[in-house]
Amino acid sequence: MPENTTQSIKTKDLVVTRVFDAPVALVWKAWTDPKHVMRWWGPNYFTSPSCKMDFREGGKTIVCMRAPDGQDHYSAWIYQKIVPLERIEYIQNLTDSDGNKVDPVKMGLRDDFPQDVRTVITFRAIGEKTEMTIGQYGFPDSQMFEFAEMGLNQSLDKMAATFSAT
Repeated sequence: MPENTTQSIKTKDLVVTRVFDAPVALVWKAWTDPKHVMRWWGPNYFTSPSCKMDFREGGKTIVCMRAPDGQDHYSAWIYQKIVPLERIEYIQNLTDSDGNKVDPVKMGLRDDFPQDVRTVITFRAIGEKTEMTIGQYGFPDSQMFEFAEMGLNQSLDKMAATFSAT
């Protein structure tokens, strides 16, 4: 394979829709309150020990995901558009602990690890429940897509569990 395979790999979109047994305001809070994000961010066996949030258009959230071996991984969400209780759009990247974008390859990750992932989250009330759709656009059509899909679904399972615990 060429050294930089990200240019030659086809991309596809990761879209997941869930219906939560919680009102829109609570599902919205899961994304907009750092204490709530820390309860569910990351796949199974990962924790989130910190979340620094500047929730406004142009603002940035820096969220830490701690692996079972204790290694911390940081991501930043730079907000592009916010429509209260309806829509959140951001660009997601791996970062250092200060929120500076880092090259995944230099972090020892795969060369097809996505960067500048456009993420759109929509919220829709269905009675007392909430339908939430997350779209992550431009993922490489590779094993990275499968990992991302699995991690997102595990994170959303953890999110659902926080609603039954409140």
